[in-house]
Amino acid sequence: MKNLFLIAFIVCVASCTSNTDDITFDDSVYTNTLPAPQPITFTIDAVYPHDKQAFTQGLEFYNDKLYEGTGEPNQSTLRIVDIKSGIPEKKYLIKDSAIFGEGITIFNKKIYQLTWQNNKIFVYNLDNIFKPVSALTWQYEGWGLTNDGSKLIISDGTDKLYYVLPDDEKGNMKLLKILSVSDNKGRVDSLNELEYINGFVYANRWYTNDIVKIDTANGHVVGKINMTGLLHQYAPNDKINDGDVLNGIAYNSTTKKLYITGKNWPKLFEIKLN
Repeated sequence: MKNLFLIAFIVCVASCTSNTDDITFDDSVYTNTLPAPQPITFTIDAVYPHDKQAFTQGLEFYNDKLYEGTGEPNQSTLRIVDIKSGIPEKKYLIKDSAIFGEGITIFNKKIYQLTWQNNKIFVYNLDNIFKPVSALTWQYEGWGLTNDGSKLIISDGTDKLYYVLPDDEKGNMKLLKILSVSDNKGRVDSLNELEYINGFVYANRWYTNDIVKIDTANGHVVGKINMTGLLHQYAPNDKINDGDVLNGIAYNSTTKKLYITGKNWPKLFEIKLN
């Protein structure tokens, strides 16, 4: 994924896990009768500082705290961030220089952190981010990660969303379902950072200014948030490199607000969908 090129990837379902007997594969062929995604507008309620050194890969709001996972070799971290200052309250730097961190989610009071091409998902106890308690095997690329309360949902940069159950003790994943994502124009790929909200998955599309809203019942994109020009409007004098793209979605279920940022962005946006 991750810098200025996109790795072509062929999905091989059979080798994903040692137990694939119960997999369902939802590969519904789109038709041009699918309605176009509806534009979703938003209101900016607040703008906060964000660490420009954070190559944001995952963002999660849980129990009034903002968790962030970052990438890049020798820079991949898991952190708890003070929203108003942008300063990490706690930060764990992954010691292995080969690890490229990706999306994160909090599931069953544990933090799960994907890696890009390392075939690992690190697991942390919620009360201690400084020491992974286990590492799960994941045979595909890892891009985005969220959960629906009963299953993890993983993206790999294609049009696929993988529904899996982690087995922390055995260190593997049970693949339950693969959902293909499409809209009125065809398959929607480059799905990156994910956030599950009220039956829908919101996903950054890598190298675009769009967040797509995916109906998890059928994989159809039903809405689209366009954030073109957002960062330039609030940080006009900051130099933004080509790879510093929109990436990072966290949802506060109490306030119904989203926190949005990007890779090496100097700003974090608190928004409310209209």
